Amino acid sequence: IPSSDTYVEKDSSINEEIERLRLSTTSSLLTRRDVIVVASVSCIYGLASPVDFLEMLLTVKTGQVLAREALLLKLVDMLYERNDVDFGRGKFRVRGDTVEIQAGSEDDVAIRIEFFGDEVDRISRFDPLTGHTHEQLSVATLFPAKQFVTPADKLQLAMRSIRVELDERVAWFERNGKLL
Repeated sequence: IPSSDTYVEKDSSINEEIERLRLSTTSSLLTRRDVIVVASVSCIYGLASPVDFLEMLLTVKTGQVLAREALLLKLVDMLYERNDVDFGRGKFRVRGDTVEIQAGSEDDVAIRIEFFGDEVDRISRFDPLTGHTHEQLSVATLFPAKQFVTPADKLQLAMRSIRVELDERVAWFERNGKLL
């Protein structure tokens, strides 16, 4: 605070909690009709595009034909991190034909997807600390691990636009003798 020459230390754990709450709120807003959000402007300022966020979700059903590797690639696209040792929010781990995912908005529950070949054999909700299964699910909807996600087609379009602009700028510098 400049007027009193006071330093206010930031706590990164608060920022992580705010991010968790943002993800949870966004997920609820996009999937339920009975949600009202009461928040300060600073909490919701700069939220990502809800259309992009919704486009990036993944629904997995028991009996669905889905290659394990395809699921892993989709999780990476959804900004999940693979970490077989330090399992936590926004991470997934792989153990043989089993993939365990902890959503970015959850601290005490995770999803376990078990495969038999290229078919989803079983989906369950479990405690990531104890491994105890809470319930079997027939379907699980996974939201992106982070608030700011962009679908691949939008990324490709942006990269092409950047390349075109870069080429135009380089050509301008060459024409004007300003490129070394």
